[in-house]
Amino acid sequence: MTDTQILIESRPPSVANLLVERVEATPDAEAYRRPVPPASGQGPDDWASVTWREAGDRIFAIAAGLIDLGILPQERVALASATRLEWIFADLGIMCSGAATTPVYPSTNADETAFMLSDAECRILIAEDAAQLAKARLRRSELPGLEHVVVVEAADAVAAEGDPEGWVLSLAELEKRGAALLERDPGAVRARIDALRREDLATLIYTSGTTGRPKGVRLRHDAWSYMGRAIEATQLMRSDDLQYLWLPLAHVFGKVLTAGGITVGHVTAVDGRVDKIVENLQVVRPTLMASVPRIFEKVYNGVAAKAREAGGAKYKIFRWAAEVAREYAKASQDSYRRTGNRTVPFALAAKHRVADALVYTKIRDAFGGRLRASVSGASALAPDIGYFFSGAGIHILEGYGLTETSAANFVNPGEAYRTGTVGRPLPGTEVRIADDGEILLRSPGVMEGYHGQPEKTAEVLESDGWFHTGDIGELSPDGYLRITDRKKDLIKTSGGKYVAPAEIEGRFKAVCPYVSNVLVHGADRNFCSALIALDGPSILDWAKEHGMAGRSYAEVVAAKETEELIEGYVRQLNEGLQRWQTIKKFRLLPRDLDIEHGELTPSLKLKRPVVEREYKDLIEEMYEGAREA
Repeated sequence: MTDTQILIESRPPSVANLLVERVEATPDAEAYRRPVPPASGQGPDDWASVTWREAGDRIFAIAAGLIDLGILPQERVALASATRLEWIFADLGIMCSGAATTPVYPSTNADETAFMLSDAECRILIAEDAAQLAKARLRRSELPGLEHVVVVEAADAVAAEGDPEGWVLSLAELEKRGAALLERDPGAVRARIDALRREDLATLIYTSGTTGRPKGVRLRHDAWSYMGRAIEATQLMRSDDLQYLWLPLAHVFGKVLTAGGITVGHVTAVDGRVDKIVENLQVVRPTLMASVPRIFEKVYNGVAAKAREAGGAKYKIFRWAAEVAREYAKASQDSYRRTGNRTVPFALAAKHRVADALVYTKIRDAFGGRLRASVSGASALAPDIGYFFSGAGIHILEGYGLTETSAANFVNPGEAYRTGTVGRPLPGTEVRIADDGEILLRSPGVMEGYHGQPEKTAEVLESDGWFHTGDIGELSPDGYLRITDRKKDLIKTSGGKYVAPAEIEGRFKAVCPYVSNVLVHGADRNFCSALIALDGPSILDWAKEHGMAGRSYAEVVAAKETEELIEGYVRQLNEGLQRWQTIKKFRLLPRDLDIEHGELTPSLKLKRPVVEREYKDLIEEMYEGAREA
């Protein structure tokens, strides 16, 4: 048995055990950093450090507080909050109490929040603030089993008329109750941890489905301890890393990062405010950051748009540097695949040095200047954008996983990463490709099933543990996986040709610096069309330079000049596509797609049925008079 196999097989039953091991091994080492507003109220936030011992004390106090409130093993505690350090402490406190966490995105409306809390039979809700408390209060009559709401922001933990006595309390009060219990019974939390079994429920997390009610995914304690040890074995995270964590922790991608951080023992700076990312990168200067493709797309589009606005020589330099970056990345990665060394032709290396001085250093500085690697997941990154950043020295390690498989199943391995693939399977994960191209997975991270839905579970989970992902992919001879599309999202035109919309959408994002979201349509039609939403700041900046200053987003999008601009990029896209893949017609949407209108999931995935239903008239307009084959 190899060292890696031993590491995986010797894992403890739960991430709670890994936490105890970490606190005992490095109690005084820095564990987390959190933003603190400056005393002057001006300038960037300061950052305060928390040691593993301090983190462990707070987590145990929360766990003991939950025990004092009467929570029993495997009962559910909901957690509705944006990403912040208290989210991590609360989640770990819930698991250390033996209970199971039901994460809720803070953007979830009251109706869906009530559904999840009711379906999961949550006894306690840990809510970030008054807004999250209000959702529970609004639907309290539908939640008779909800006994307490614990509010993170102490000032918002205010009881209202009609609230049962003790129904609302602050997180500080919960921790105080926990500290008192630990004084009376110092071993109360350790007893709960010691009693945890691998098969016990740790997380009941609801998928942000594209249609209908979300399904509750049951993940065992063993899933998270496996993920922690598997990440450690890949050396994706290192003990000397400083990770910047802003991703939604209500998503499994965010949760798996916390498991890896505890196992490896590196420092994590936590702040979920998306509007602070640019500022925080300059202050935190991380060596590691996980993200979703949309962030890299926005950075790339922003840089490209600024260069275009500058015009003349600057725009020519950027376009030249972008092509050099892609050429360099492809040559470097190909060389590493063949020889194990990153070598490129002398002439290309010389061009790269010049482009680095003119362009790439500024891009790296925007990420803090120390970024060793960035993990990208949740959806596909357009290869051209990936190659651009790779050549610029921002190494994006794409990964792949699903809520039903605890987020991480594949990841690109450090120096050996290959843009356009999601890497190789984590140790302990098995993969096979079905006859129809569907990816099947089996690992300790695979879910127990869908909560209360055995029929739905049977549709995707075989009795021997193989999970049907619904994704189509290809495996290279040495185990690298390339995702080609969602099985259910493949388009078959009326001419009988199959089209992968995600591939075309990704290519367009790499071509057009003004696009925010794009949906390719064409099922049972005789040609493909597209609905295109533009990035507000980028297109408005372009509009100012073209005589449309002061116009609204909708007015700019409706302008003939804007349509002609985007039409040029569509033609550029079509040059690299097969005839049946080309976009014959497109429409610009009057606003960008967003979570609030239900068009994107909280992890920014496109909800195709919702968008196609909402803009049905625009789609039909594109096909009016078209002869169907």
